Amino acid sequence: MTQKDITFVADFLTEHFNEAPELYNRKGKYFNVERVGQYLKDEDDDLVSPPNTEGNQWFSFLKDSTHLKESPLLFPYYPEKSLHFVKRQMEGVIDQCLQKPADVIGKSVHQAVCMCLYKISQSEDSTPQLFKLPFLWNDKTSNLHYVLFTMLEDSISKIHILRRHTDTSRSVSNGILAVEFGNFLNNSINESSDSRCYSCLDAHFYDDETVTVVLKENVQQEGKERVLAQLPLS
Repeated sequence: MTQKDITFVADFLTEHFNEAPELYNRKGKYFNVERVGQYLKDEDDDLVSPPNTEGNQWFSFLKDSTHLKESPLLFPYYPEKSLHFVKRQMEGVIDQCLQKPADVIGKSVHQAVCMCLYKISQSEDSTPQLFKLPFLWNDKTSNLHYVLFTMLEDSISKIHILRRHTDTSRSVSNGILAVEFGNFLNNSINESSDSRCYSCLDAHFYDDETVTVVLKENVQQEGKERVLAQLPLS
């Protein structure tokens, strides 16, 4: 350790561990603890060195306001408690607020359509992940929902587009289709079909008429080519 390190530690001990006679009546609390660490302890005990709120403008403002002093819209302040205690209190309030909407929304949701995308063997111990990067888009102009996704292993060069009307009683043509990229970027017809094959790394809607995709060249060597393509939805 350098002399600078020793001085830093000595200053820290001098500042935070001075004897505190006012704490002698508290079991095991004979010194001022480090003032930041006490807020992070996951316990319900009161802080050993609570903050001094005297002169705080916010507390003075609340104290002088008859309307805000007892307002249920303000989260209560616990100056004697750690942040973990306050966090648990706030989580309880938030859970209580969200419970009613969750019940109402949950009861209003129902299945509009069921579509089989793939089947797996019942004997397999672990189910492979075949469904990847679902991205949702809502076309408010045409009242249409879109879902972009890819199916691994079987068709890595394809991106699937699922389209549904926001009114579940109505249907749309071509509810689901697949776009295959394959070797469409080959420079000439003489190139082999496997030499420049591309798969989709990611896909998002750019706007209501355009889909943006990131393509990867399916080759083993380093320096695989990446292509950013804008595809018209039509």
